[in-house]
Amino acid sequence: MKEISELELPDDLRYAEDHEWAEMEGDQVKVGVSDYAQDQLGDIVFVELPQVGDTFSKGDEFGTVESVKAVAELYMPIGGEITAVNNALEDSPEWLNKSPYQDGWIIKVKPKDPSEIDALMTKTSYVEMLKGLQ
Repeated sequence: MKEISELELPDDLRYAEDHEWAEMEGDQVKVGVSDYAQDQLGDIVFVELPQVGDTFSKGDEFGTVESVKAVAELYMPIGGEITAVNNALEDSPEWLNKSPYQDGWIIKVKPKDPSEIDALMTKTSYVEMLKGLQ
């Protein structure tokens, strides 16, 4: 397992307590799991994805990630409608381990309330939360 100082946590993303990240891209939000989450899970072998058009509220479960160690639920960091899913993860779930921020994004969401992203943690506050988990 990585030390907190070894984690890749981009400054321009927002982070949820459940270890999802969110990034505004125009009028959509791209969502994935943080480097911390993928590191804790270990080798990811399966990702359950929602369907385009599904609508969720902030905090709703939208899928699962299965690793050799455990199954983890994925929670919406922001409410809205799913506009895209990363179908490449069905054949290559290991992208969540190899590239959690680029190739390993999970969904794109058209937010119901774009200001919800402001309530998510910055890198600094997320790192502080992670330190409290040790």
